[in-house]
Formats: sequence, C-alpha cells, structure tokens
Amino acid sequence: MRLDKWLWAARFFKTRSLAAEAVSGGRVHVNGDRVKPSRSVRVGDRLRINRSGETWLVDVRGLNDKRRPAAEAQQLYQETPEGRATREQEAEARRLARLATPHTDHRPDRRDRRHIRRFIGKD
Repeated sequence: MRLDKWLWAARFFKTRSLAAEAVSGGRVHVNGDRVKPSRSVRVGDRLRINRSGETWLVDVRGLNDKRRPAAEAQQLYQETPEGRATREQEAEARRLARLATPHTDHRPDRRDRRHIRRFIGKD
C-alpha cells in the first residue's frame, strides 16, 4: 500500500495530496529514511511524522486503503512510548512559551504610548 494513501486512511492528514506533499517535503520518514509518497508501507514499519509542530513516532499495525471512522483509523497504528513522551514534552514547551509572551487586551492608546516613549528614553 502507498505511504501517502496510508497516512490519509490513518487520518494523519486531511487529504491525500497533503499527505503526499508532507512525504515529499521530508516531514515523514519510514524506518529512519526519507522516502517518496509511492513507497510501500508494511506492517511493522516505524514512521516519524512531523505535522504542525508535533512529532509522531508510530508503528504500523494494519493496512487499510479506505478512509474509515477515527476509531478504526487508530487501530492502524500504535504510538511508541518514547514518541508519546516527546510529543507531550513539545506540547508543554509550547504551552510555557505561550504563557511567557506578554499579552495585552488592547492596542496602546495615547497614554500608553507616552509611557512607552518615556520608558525607551525618547521623550
């Protein structure tokens, strides 16, 4: 079965063309190697999938060329424990980075700009 078709059936990508683009772009590796979208995937292969800042490390457990419900699609693969730990660490790092960035509820008004200029030393 083609790799891009399996990624689409396992619901890692919304369309098959997005899956093929990800494989061609080097965001999907099979057993540590960069491959083409037409590469055959077999049961037992280990895939590293980089999708939207998340890294999935999964073992192929089944093949299905049709896109089925999510519950059935999850049976096509099994996420490795180290892959899950890495993904959770990345999510925690993104959460902490989001909390560390200053956030305001509004744009600076006249008074705020005056304070900013005073702070910078331009006034």
